[in-house]
Amino acid sequence: MARSWAAGNAMQVTSRQGIGPTLALLATLLAGCSGAVVDGSAGAGSPTAHHGCVDDSKGCIDQRQASLRGLQADRTRSWIRQPASINSYATGVRLFAFKTEKSRLTCDELTIGRREADGAPGILRSPQASGLNPATVSRGLMFATEVGRELDREQQRRCAGGGGLRRSVSN
Repeated sequence: MARSWAAGNAMQVTSRQGIGPTLALLATLLAGCSGAVVDGSAGAGSPTAHHGCVDDSKGCIDQRQASLRGLQADRTRSWIRQPASINSYATGVRLFAFKTEKSRLTCDELTIGRREADGAPGILRSPQASGLNPATVSRGLMFATEVGRELDREQQRRCAGGGGLRRSVSN
């Protein structure tokens, strides 16, 4: 069986950032994804262009690695204000970038990341995501929940009033 994106990078990322448990979850998130791709990726020249490749082939793993490195290398973090595609939710690349970059994000960027993580369930359950298999959707939902919680904790820790976006039962 092909190895997942995270499994292919576990040693590199773990030694660099000390996020072994995160990689285990990401490996679970991405392992066993089907080859289904829903249109909606960014253009071929952008750092988010390969968010849509959801299978575990070497080519897809390489594309997701390059995409994540591109997001992490973007000092302006312009990707944060670009709209996320269904594919980016399915692969977890953008959410993983929010997760790994959370300590460097501004309070405003944390708010954007939380909104993206909170919006993932609606996107992944929408008719637009009908081309994704149920396992991919389920892993995307679990990962979005985890990332949303982490960004929420980071925002509450560093930002006055939690950035104004508190999770609550009512609006």
